[in-house]
Amino acid sequence: MTALAQVGEGGHARYTFRLRVSSGARRALLGEWDRCRWVWNQCVAESRAAHKAKGKCGPAGLDRLLTGWRDEREWLRAGGSVPQQQVIRGFAAARAKALKDIKARLPVRRRAGMPRFKKRNLADPTLNYSRRGFRLKDGRLQLAGGISLTVVWSRELPSAPSSVRVYRDSLGHWYASFVVQTEGQPLPETGAVIGVDWGVRETATTTSDTHDLPHSEYGRKAAGKLAGYQRMMARRKPKRGQAASKGYRTAKRQAAKAHKKIARQRQDTARKWAKKVVTDFGRIAVEDFRPKFLAKSTMARKAADAAISATKHELINMARKHGRDLRLVDPAHTTMDCGKCGARTKHALPLSERIYTCTACGAVSPRDKNSARVMLARAGLYPATADRGRPDGPPVRQAA
Repeated sequence: MTALAQVGEGGHARYTFRLRVSSGARRALLGEWDRCRWVWNQCVAESRAAHKAKGKCGPAGLDRLLTGWRDEREWLRAGGSVPQQQVIRGFAAARAKALKDIKARLPVRRRAGMPRFKKRNLADPTLNYSRRGFRLKDGRLQLAGGISLTVVWSRELPSAPSSVRVYRDSLGHWYASFVVQTEGQPLPETGAVIGVDWGVRETATTTSDTHDLPHSEYGRKAAGKLAGYQRMMARRKPKRGQAASKGYRTAKRQAAKAHKKIARQRQDTARKWAKKVVTDFGRIAVEDFRPKFLAKSTMARKAADAAISATKHELINMARKHGRDLRLVDPAHTTMDCGKCGARTKHALPLSERIYTCTACGAVSPRDKNSARVMLARAGLYPATADRGRPDGPPVRQAA
């Protein structure tokens, strides 16, 4: 039985802005991060000890432990209690998700890993503040502990923020990400439907030839520069215990800038394509594809360059924002079913076979185009060319 899922309008959204951080504020933020990282590592240690003793270590117990830690350590009391409590909440949520996946007996490659220790030189600073831990005054962000930050306001917030995340990226730039309540921006109804199938040769193949998303290959185009920066880092890599040289730090920063540019190019392309799709089509059937298994295949590099997960995420967010009916379809056997008559082949098609030929009705079409039509049939959005769909298809998952 097929369960329909419609993405609702409005909801919560994140608005991210660049921060101008003074040297004093930077030292204060890094001090807060050191305390929060210590709290996280203590939670990991307590959780592992409770697991060995076959006991329980829930959020309430960790909150009591945090109170004891702050009473015993003056340097921990010097930091704000709000970001430390948010660390407890984040750890409890990550641990609960991992335990839920284990209880559901999901494959290892699909499970959320148990929380691990955060190392100082590997984890980027991230601080979370709830409503009582920050305020906006005269255009500046005031954090608990007397930390004042200058926000580069590129646009206005639609409503008062309920929380904020202050973090630093790989380039050393600081950002503030506000969570705000937003209202939907519905677009005029078109009555048109579209099916989307994800792939490697083309990032997205749809039932409309004018809305296919070709593989941009941003990573392949920048591979030469990245390889050069990585060779520079390898030649200048410091020995253990020694400080990195200026040449090593420069090469590392150049490599980080190249990675950042590639990520932004992928995000920009995905957003523009998603806006075009939701503008022209009122109902969308999307393959609920999880490309983790491609990381261990020969197509790992090309699949990562396609950024399928990021593109799918942008399409879901854009449909929610504009009130479109988006349905996620289970990808099982989509390459074996016929998009016109619903018949299923007896054997799975190899990846080298790019043309699908139905043995029941004789329909011949490109493999990915046929899969896109199968998405429409399984989601109940039958196109004009399909007279029936396979009745026992996998259910449509709700887009959360």
